Amino acid sequence: MRILMVCLGNICRSPIAEGLMRNKIEQQGLDWQVDSAGTESYHVGEAPHRYSQKVCLEHGIDISAQRARRFTKKDFDSFDKIYAMAKDVYNEIAEIGGHGADMGKVMLFVNELHPGSNQSVPDPWYGNEDGYLPVYELIDQTCNAIIEKYK
Repeated sequence: MRILMVCLGNICRSPIAEGLMRNKIEQQGLDWQVDSAGTESYHVGEAPHRYSQKVCLEHGIDISAQRARRFTKKDFDSFDKIYAMAKDVYNEIAEIGGHGADMGKVMLFVNELHPGSNQSVPDPWYGNEDGYLPVYELIDQTCNAIIEKYK
């Protein structure tokens, strides 16, 4: 399975999700691939936010080599599952995909943990460092739910 995690700038939520999922895939010995992207181009080429890196490192996961990239229409062809970290991100994915985009591949990430809740992963960018751990924990639980559902 090929999974894409998508948030706005690809430096906070989706890099954490990519790193966590990659780590879990390796631990489970699954033949899955995971990547991340952002719907906006604010941070293209940048490493994940320092607090995203820090919270991952505190849990034994190094995401420092990841680089932000922008979500493109081609991603619909490259991935089996596209997870939007928030409702606004879901809407932007639909807009980028345009007419004929396979939105059946796209879902709100937290719906895998809490089906039908349409809950967004809070964006820690707008707060301080202590906002990153709850985001990490929510992403961790959701990644576990995805693995249990699809492995």
